[in-house]
Amino acid sequence: AFVGLGNMGFPMAGHLLRAGHPVTVWNRTPARADAWVAEYGGRRAGNAAEAAAGADIALTCVGRDSDLEAVVLGPGGLLDGLRPGSLLVDHSTVSADLSRRLAAILGERDIGFVDAPVSGGQQGAINGQLSIFCGGADDDIARAAPVLAAYARAQAHVGPAGSGQLAKMVNQICVAGVIQGVAEGMHFAQHAGLDVAQVMALVGQGAGSSWQLVNRHQTMLAGEYDHGFAVDWMRKDLDIVLAEAGRMALELPLTATVNDFYRDVQAMGGGRWDTSSLLRRLQHPGRKD
Repeated sequence: AFVGLGNMGFPMAGHLLRAGHPVTVWNRTPARADAWVAEYGGRRAGNAAEAAAGADIALTCVGRDSDLEAVVLGPGGLLDGLRPGSLLVDHSTVSADLSRRLAAILGERDIGFVDAPVSGGQQGAINGQLSIFCGGADDDIARAAPVLAAYARAQAHVGPAGSGQLAKMVNQICVAGVIQGVAEGMHFAQHAGLDVAQVMALVGQGAGSSWQLVNRHQTMLAGEYDHGFAVDWMRKDLDIVLAEAGRMALELPLTATVNDFYRDVQAMGGGRWDTSSLLRRLQHPGRKD
């Protein structure tokens, strides 16, 4: 069973079917599930519980803590359909606390749980080249691994339940800082009168290189910000990071600052722009679209 057919879940569920797994899908917007069946085949269920009925493994990929709670614990949720001995793998990016709580609730019914947030963006999902951070018990991870191989470039067991989410937080901390660095470098190059595309191509061949620089500097230069992970979602993720850091009594000054910068981008009307839009904020300080 696969629940949640957004930009990531839609192709991920398709990879599972193409790998030979019988797949039943459910999505809160039925038209999205209909489109998936039209493209890939498989079967659409009437609710999450129906999708999970008889499934050995159910997978989820939704947006927020409240979404995950609803599709797992709510009326007609996965908990109503999963049988003892089955396994739930969650690809959502949510709080570690929720992952631990779900692991405990499911464990009381002899249902395994793996929190397995992903990195690689929509293109990585389409190409089946995602990195997956897996938290859970050894046996559950071992059961999940060959299934996740359908769309994983890399996957690793990083610790007990909740650890996958903590590792994904590390990813988002690193990504946010790198994008801000690329944006500031480009902004500096523009004001210095340099050929920005030429300079960034050269930087991309040296120690200053990063995936964000290599793959995003040209679209950033063109002012095109519709190439992936949206600012609204990054804000959600960084809020989770900072809340977790607060519980650890840790200071993450760069992460907190970049989170504020993304808040500025939202105020400019850029909530649905991709995360590389930090350059737009530098180019238009104080602008409200």
